[in-house]
This record gives sequence, structure tokens and C-alpha cells, in this order.
Amino acid sequence: MTRTEEFEQLRPLLFSIAYRILGSVSEAEDAVQETWLRYELSATRPTSVKAFLSAVVTRISIDVLRSARLRREEYVGPWFPEPLLTDPYEDPEHSAELADTLSMASLLLLERLSPLERAVFVLREVFAFGFPDVASAVGRSEAACRQLAVRARRHMDAGRPRFEADRKERERLAERFFDALREGNIDGLRQLLAGDVSLVGDGGGKAPQWARGFFGADHVSQVLATLLPPFIRIGGAVERHQVNGQPGAIFRDPDGKVLNTWTLDIHDGRIQTIRTVSNPDKLGHMGPVADAWAVLRATQQVRRDAGWPEELTAPDGNGLRRPDQKPSSDRFGAPEPEPDPEQENRT
Repeated sequence: MTRTEEFEQLRPLLFSIAYRILGSVSEAEDAVQETWLRYELSATRPTSVKAFLSAVVTRISIDVLRSARLRREEYVGPWFPEPLLTDPYEDPEHSAELADTLSMASLLLLERLSPLERAVFVLREVFAFGFPDVASAVGRSEAACRQLAVRARRHMDAGRPRFEADRKERERLAERFFDALREGNIDGLRQLLAGDVSLVGDGGGKAPQWARGFFGADHVSQVLATLLPPFIRIGGAVERHQVNGQPGAIFRDPDGKVLNTWTLDIHDGRIQTIRTVSNPDKLGHMGPVADAWAVLRATQQVRRDAGWPEELTAPDGNGLRRPDQKPSSDRFGAPEPEPDPEQENRT
């Protein structure tokens, strides 16, 4: 088997390791490509190609994560991982661990770990690497890696969400949710939401977003019932899809471009959290990205024509800012930068 064939055979595993360490599809793909370049230039042939390549991609991912953390501290609004539609790596013996650590909630928990803790947890707890290989990958002793694994496991177990084990039940609930969403059925939505449900979004300051989100079944059901009818009326589409191993959807504009993704955290037969990702920088790997500001203007025109409220607000004043509104830290939380038309024209 040639080096190229060996690498391509292991590419799904390498990507899955890098994605769980980084929470970014684009950065994970770059890490895998850098791993190939280093392997191609290596003068020696490793005893275990799998162990060697896994170690290389892990070290690269740790370095990238350390620099990425500085950027995330300055991120506008909530930061969510880049949505992943399909995990390319499959292992029947560890399918539960793989699925569990792919969810948005679990990836956000991994963000709380140090880069070394995160890498050790991913290699040991998710992909079941032996401690000798883990130690080689992160450049620490086996004893140190065991301690890192214990700390990481303790942090993860303390905050790990527990989702419904029955995938079919989750899918049925998600189907009812999206049906009620399309119909603007407030009562139907409220029945499916947990009392303390949260609706939160990641726009990164580059798309319309709620600065703090909406909370509680009454508020969230009202917002959702107001959100979808005008979107559907302008020709928008809601495409049901598994996102990060969870029930979710891809929202598309009238031209079929990706507007955002939604994921549903489900527990005890109710939706606990709805997370949306609309930052265009995180959607490009799924295809052409929509102009979210144009979609917002079009839906607002529908609301005006129908005599509906133009903006979505909760009783606490939290809302979805229009592109023609000035940022207001009092009304919308942390100010969000307006899109720069000149910069958009240059790009």
C-alpha cells in the first residue's frame, strides 16, 4: 500500500480527531492537510502509521486551538462550533462515544478543558487510544496523561447533557416541532418545549442575531411562531437534517443558499435548547451562503405588509436587531458591528 493510500484510508479518523479538538470544520480540514504534508516529507516509515498520523494531527490541532482561543475571547456574541452534517469516521465498537462527543452541547463542554486535557480526552475516551500512544501524541508522560484524562473526564461528566437514548423518539419529536414551526402554531410549539428552554444563536457579528437569546417556553414559542411564516412566504425553505448528530435543520433562502443551521437538544421528551449558527464564516463548507441581511429585510417587509410587528422582542427587551438599527448595549447586550458595504464590495 502506498503512502497516499494509507493516508486516505485514515483521513476520516484524522478529521474526526481534529474536529473534536478544534470544533471547526475548516480548521480540522487544514490540520489534516498539514498532517499529509508532514507525512509525505517524512524520511522514515513509522511502525504504526495510524499512531504516527494521529499524533501529528493531534499536535497540529493543539497548536491551532491555543491560538484560536485568543480569537474566541474577542468573538461577538456566543461562540458555537461549526456545524457538521456527517462524521466521516465510523467505528461500531465506539459508536456511542463518537455520537455523544459530536453534539453541540458536548463540544461546548470540551471548550472548557485546556488544550491538553481536550486532546487527551478525545484520544483516550472517544477513540480509545492506549496511553502510550496518547502520551506520544501530546508529548507528556503516561502518568501525566492519566491525570489529564481523569480531570477531563470529571469536568465532562459534571456538565455532560443527557439526551434521549431513543433516536427514533427524538426524530418524531423534531418532526412535530418543525411542523408546528412552519404553521406558526404557538400552542403546538409550547407543548414540545421544556419550561426553561433557551433559543440562542451564533452570528459572530456578521449576521442578524440575538445578543442574549430567548428563554422560557412562552417567550421562545412566541418568537418561533412569529419567525417562520414570513420566512416561508418569501420562499425560504427548512430542510430537515441531522446536525452534529442531533435532530436539526438547514434553513435556505429562496435561491437555495444556506442561511443558518438549527440543532435541537432533547431530554425527557422536551426540547431543552435550540442553537442556531448563522455566521457565514461557519457555513461555507455546506455550499453557497445566503445574504442573511437581505433575508431579514425581505421578511420584515412581509411583516409590514401583513401588519405584523417588524422586530422580534421578548418582555425583557431582548430582540433581533435590524440592519438599519444602531447597536445598543442597553437593548441588545454587547454591541454588534454593522456590515461594512465597502468591505463587502472589496471582497
